Amino acid sequence: MPTLFEKICQGEIPADIVYEDEHCLCFRDIAPQAPTHLLLVPRKPIPRIAEAATEDQSVLGHMMTKISHIARSEGLEENGFRVVINNGRDGGEAVPHLHIHILGGRAMTWPPG
Repeated sequence: MPTLFEKICQGEIPADIVYEDEHCLCFRDIAPQAPTHLLLVPRKPIPRIAEAATEDQSVLGHMMTKISHIARSEGLEENGFRVVINNGRDGGEAVPHLHIHILGGRAMTWPPG
């Protein structure tokens, strides 16, 4: 059964998309935890970072390099932003499809959770 994020990638569920290419899609979180809260997902369904395989290196590297491009386009570069990947239930993972949170627009506290 396709995940929520697979359905968004396939256009079955609408999303506020801020960036997309052949490898990934970035959209606004529907329950934002910061003034800017984006989710960057691979089009290929990878359940979580702990299950990424060697053949996923290319798409994961691509996504990491797109983070600064997306943050810049959202005006987050000057003051900074946070990048988060949750893994598993205790890590805060809600959807079993690898996703990178890009959070900004306010000061972030530490520790985060």
